[in-house]
Amino acid sequence: MGLRHALSRRKPLEAVMGEQTELDKVLSTVDLIALGVGSTLGVGVYVLPGVVSRDIAGPGVVLSFLYAAITSVLAGLCYAEFGARVPKAGSAYVYSYITIGEFVAFVIGWNLIIEYVIGGASVARGVSVYLDSLFDNAMASYFRSIYPIDVPFLSSYIDFFALTISVLVCVGLAVGLKESLLINNLLTTVNCAVVIFVIVIGGVYADFMNWEIPAFKVPVGYGEGGFLPYGWLGTLRGASTCFFGFVGFDVIATSGEESRNPRRAIPISIIVSLLIVFVAYSGVSSVLTLMWPYFLQDIDAPLPYVFTQLDLGWASWLVTIGGLFGLSASLFGGMFPLPRVVYAMSQDGLLFEFLGRVHPKYKTPFIGTILSGIVTGVMAAIFSLKNLVDLMSMATLVCYTIVAMSVLILRYRIEGEGGLDGPFAPSSESSPLLRAPSFRRKFYHNKYPFVNVECTVYTLTLLCGLLAYSVVYMQDSSSELIISPFVTLALLLLIVVILVLFTGMPFDSTVTTFQVPGLPLTPTLSIFVNIYLMCLMDLGTWFRFAVWLAAGLVIYFGYGLRHSTENRGTTLPKVEYEQLKQMLQPGTYRVS
Repeated sequence: MGLRHALSRRKPLEAVMGEQTELDKVLSTVDLIALGVGSTLGVGVYVLPGVVSRDIAGPGVVLSFLYAAITSVLAGLCYAEFGARVPKAGSAYVYSYITIGEFVAFVIGWNLIIEYVIGGASVARGVSVYLDSLFDNAMASYFRSIYPIDVPFLSSYIDFFALTISVLVCVGLAVGLKESLLINNLLTTVNCAVVIFVIVIGGVYADFMNWEIPAFKVPVGYGEGGFLPYGWLGTLRGASTCFFGFVGFDVIATSGEESRNPRRAIPISIIVSLLIVFVAYSGVSSVLTLMWPYFLQDIDAPLPYVFTQLDLGWASWLVTIGGLFGLSASLFGGMFPLPRVVYAMSQDGLLFEFLGRVHPKYKTPFIGTILSGIVTGVMAAIFSLKNLVDLMSMATLVCYTIVAMSVLILRYRIEGEGGLDGPFAPSSESSPLLRAPSFRRKFYHNKYPFVNVECTVYTLTLLCGLLAYSVVYMQDSSSELIISPFVTLALLLLIVVILVLFTGMPFDSTVTTFQVPGLPLTPTLSIFVNIYLMCLMDLGTWFRFAVWLAAGLVIYFGYGLRHSTENRGTTLPKVEYEQLKQMLQPGTYRVS
C-alpha cells in the first residue's frame, strides 16, 4: 500500500455506526445542554467582558460577542449535522476520518487535545486566582515563597492548588461519570443563577450615559469615547478574543457514545447551549459597561470590582462565590472531552493502545482520563497561559474549518468518488444517498469529468483563505502590504462560481434529525469566518501552533501510521517507511 493511500484512507460510515461501544449510555438531553453550557459559560463571562471592553472594543464588546456567536453558530450547525449522522466519541476527529481521511483526522484529533488541555488548564488557573482574590492573594504568596520561577513564558510560581483540582476532577470523571454529571448540573444551575442576578442588578444600576461618554472625558490611549471608541475594527478584533468564550460547546459532540438518544439530543443540545451562552455574554457585557465606564474596568475580575465601586459589597461577594461555582462547572466541562478524544484515537490505533482501555467496573477510559488530568494539572501549575489562549483558539478554529469542509464533502460526494464504502457507495440508481436527475449526473460525469468534490472543497477553502487574508490587510492601515480591491473582488467572484457549481452536483438526501440549512453557503461562511479570525492572530501564535503540529506528526508517522486499525493487515513498503522516518530526523531538510 502506497503512502498516499495510507494517508487518505477513511473509516466507512457503516463500519463506524456498527462499532460496539464499552462506554455507559447515561447522558440525557438536559445533561448534554448542562454540559455544553457549563463548559462554555466560565472564564468568558467572568473575565472577558472586562479586558475586551477596556482595551479592544469599549461598549462595542456586545457586538464582539455577537460576531463570535455567529462564528460559533455556523460551526455548531455543522457539528449538529455530524452529531446526528455519526453519534460517536471523538467529535471532529471522527467526522474528518469518515469524510476526508486518516492524516487530516489525526491532525484534527491532535488539535483537539491541545484545545482541551489548554482550556482545562486555563480554567483551573482561573479557579485558583478567583479563590485567592478572596484571601488577598495568600496562596500565591505562599507558593511563590516555596518555589519561585523566573522564566519569561512560565508562571512566577507553581500553582499546586490548580494542579490538585485538575487531578481531582479527572479522578471524579474516571471513577463515576453519572455522579460527576449530577455535580456538574448543580454547578451549572448555580452559574446560570449568578448570571441572571448580575443582569438584573446591573439593569437597576445601568446608566446609558456610559455608552455616550464624549472624547474629551476619555483618558489618552482608550479610544474616542461613545459606543465604539475603537471603531468597527475594534469590535472585529474583540471578536477574535471573545471567541475564546464560546469554545467548549463541541464537548457535546464528543459525547455521542454516552448519550441515550444521540441523533436527537446532540443537535438540540448544541443549538440550545449556544443560545443560552450568547444571551448570558451579551447581557453581562451590556450591564457591565452600562454600570461603569469601559476605560475603568478591571481586567482580572470585572464583575466583583464594579459592584465594589458601586458600594454593593454584598453583591461583590455573592458574584465572586458564584463565579467559583461557574468556573468549577467550566473546569468539568472543559476536561470531560479530552479523554474521549484520546480514547477514540487510541481505539483507532493512532495513539498508544493503553490510553483507550475501558475500566471493567467504571466503564470509562480510566488510564487516559487520569493521564489527561495530570497533563492538564501540570500545564495549569507552571505555565503562564496568556499566550496559550490564542493557541487554543487557533487549534479550535482549524477544527471548525475542517468540520465545515467535511459537511460539504459528505453532502456532495459524487457516486463512486473517493472510494467510500457503506452508504456512500450506492448500488443502484435508486439509492437515496445521492439523488440527482440523471441528466445532471451525466452532465458532471461526461461533460465535466474533471469535477471532483474534494478538490472543489479544497479549492474553495483556499480561496476563502486568500479572501480573508486580503480583507484583513485592507482593514489594517498600518500594514505596508497593499492589496488591490480588484483582487478581493476576483476572489469573491471565484467563490461565487464554485458555490453555483455546487448547486448542480448530486447530493446526499438521506433524512436525518438535523441537516445544515442553506447548503452550500452556510459551511462556506463558516470556513471564511474561521480563517478570517485566524488571520487576525499574531505570528507567535502561528509559530507555537506549528511546533505543536510538528510534535504530533512525529507520533503519527512514528506510531499511528503503521498501527492504524484501517491498515487491515497491510503495511507501508519498507523503503517508503524508512524514507519517511529519515525525513523526520533533524537536519535532513534541504532548501534548494
